[in-house]
Amino acid sequence: MPLALGFDYGLSRIGIASGQTLTHTATPIGAIKAQDGIPNWAEIESLLADWKPDVVVVGLPLHADGEMSEMAVRAKKFGQRIHGRFGVDVRYINEFETTREARKLTAFHNKASDQHGALDAACASLILERWLGEYDD
Repeated sequence: MPLALGFDYGLSRIGIASGQTLTHTATPIGAIKAQDGIPNWAEIESLLADWKPDVVVVGLPLHADGEMSEMAVRAKKFGQRIHGRFGVDVRYINEFETTREARKLTAFHNKASDQHGALDAACASLILERWLGEYDD
């Protein structure tokens, strides 16, 4: 069964979740720090080496009308760099409203309450589950 890693790209943190196509479910893993959207690539490499995903899914924060936002452009570039550096298949999915959904499902109702990336990981899980829901092997 193919394994997938999901990423919720952000400027200060990037949330990560794992999931698989059999059950179409995802589990938050955590978050890594980023500086102006640039992660420590060694951490990404280590994560990919440990999990050995068949596919990586990156959420694109599109506008409500489906148009690319500035952050969506940056998230897409992040995914392209993962593919270019590590040769992993990268897919993208609209992550519209995932932060709002994750806040409802968790105790993180404001930014100050999530200093350790749990909300980012929850968002990554929702992003990945959204993609898994559309996955058809």
